Amino acid sequence: MIDLRTFTYIDILQPQLTGFWQTVCPGFMPLERQAMLFVEIAPGLAINAVTDVALKATSVQPGLQIVERAFGVLELHSFDQGQVRAAGEAILDHFGLTIEDRYAPEVRTSERITGVDGHQSMLINRMRHGDMIAEGQTLYVFECEPAGYALIAANEAEKAADVRLLEVRSFGAYGRLYLGGYEADIEEAEKAIKACLADIGGRALPRKR
Repeated sequence: MIDLRTFTYIDILQPQLTGFWQTVCPGFMPLERQAMLFVEIAPGLAINAVTDVALKATSVQPGLQIVERAFGVLELHSFDQGQVRAAGEAILDHFGLTIEDRYAPEVRTSERITGVDGHQSMLINRMRHGDMIAEGQTLYVFECEPAGYALIAANEAEKAADVRLLEVRSFGAYGRLYLGGYEADIEEAEKAIKACLADIGGRALPRKR
């Protein structure tokens, strides 16, 4: 048995997210316009069985597999959306799950900081793996749980507005996303993120003691 934390499809990978993912994934690198499946489970070691099922059932390529003590993460991609969805169905069928057994995402932080000072933009630019933010632009900081939903949030933001993808952290206890750009574009990106996550159904996260 596994606890399905994140289970989400990305229909068309956007250019910035693709480039960012290519800098961090240790497996087969995705290309623009491919479809993606992102799965996060507990316990972490069970992700090996998840990967085995998906790769034996379809022609998708794995970009990332992470095994942590608590959580395991798998990312799969292909130009064939049907194969990506078939991989997801194979995983669910093998473990006796449905898509509604995943946790629904919850937003923990959604904050806009306007007119970023040059010293702060310098600090941000030194820690990012993606694009850079310029002095005077708006910084958007987003945090969600489970962590994997930060990835689809980044993709939807890039679809919706002319923003700069600075950093995405899509595994661990919380997912985080940093965007830069002009205030109006950041506002549109935030709306798109919240609308996308609101449409993702699933179980409520257990309350922490």
